[in-house]
Amino acid sequence: MDTLCKLTAREAISKLKLGEITPTEMIDAAEKRVLETDRKVNALPTLCFEQARNKANYFLEHPVKDPPPHYLFGLPIAVKDLVEVSGVRTTWGSPIHADHISTHSDYLVERLEANGAITIAKSNTPEFGAGSHTF
Repeated sequence: MDTLCKLTAREAISKLKLGEITPTEMIDAAEKRVLETDRKVNALPTLCFEQARNKANYFLEHPVKDPPPHYLFGLPIAVKDLVEVSGVRTTWGSPIHADHISTHSDYLVERLEANGAITIAKSNTPEFGAGSHTF
């Protein structure tokens, strides 16, 4: 499983496309790695692995017929906590939004997910994206 986290995005997409690995295996590997390392670096303050697994299962049950060349085949991704993901906490890096749960996804996330990406986490950001320090 550790080897999955060392794949480049291109390598992972190729293996996902060929069925050599599944999106669920990629998500499991990412979750294991995050749980091992993130306490030290605080890079991913919001995790959404359960929602990601649901999407992975959907992809497995409903494979895309004739996907476009840029299709991502269930590649796990993290997005900055400046963009909204439906059903996931979005804080914009500010404690005043610590309890905000997004009711929709931003266009960026919609397009990535429509093209086969699976959001697994939100990455840390300075408050409202201004500045250079996160806590």
